[in-house]
Amino acid sequence: MADQVNSLEELGQVAEGVEAPQAAVETAIVREPVRDELGRSYATGKRKDAVARVWIKPGSGKVVVNGKDMNKYFARPVLQMILRQPFQVAGVVDQFDVMATVAGGGLSGQAGAVKHGVSKALQLYDPTLRAALKAAGFLTRDSRVVERKKYGKAKARKSFQFSKR
Repeated sequence: MADQVNSLEELGQVAEGVEAPQAAVETAIVREPVRDELGRSYATGKRKDAVARVWIKPGSGKVVVNGKDMNKYFARPVLQMILRQPFQVAGVVDQFDVMATVAGGGLSGQAGAVKHGVSKALQLYDPTLRAALKAAGFLTRDSRVVERKKYGKAKARKSFQFSKR
């Protein structure tokens, strides 16, 4: 029991003689950019039942979804805003061209899938953007899906009308 520390001063004196482990300090992850031979980054985004394959490359900010311009494919301004969010958070508005193919789900789910894919592709193209995209929650797949219908129910939770007599 001679090695017992009784006060904060004694703890400070003991801690001065102990060095920090170097292995824990030097294990910072260094991420390399992931690009193909054409200088593009690819990622898959998902939301509800929609799956989007997204390629980004440096350009003027043109977004093409399933061969159509973003304004034609996603006609509602809210959906267009969803697609622009990753670029605004990362601070690279109108610096990347996006080519996406999306299938499944409805327009809202497809917009979310393209947003997820763009976010993942941006962080693969430039790993320094990862912190901002992760803090905004754009790299996390939104796992909420439609609840399945149960037997004995009208819908997932709604019961049939009850009749007392």
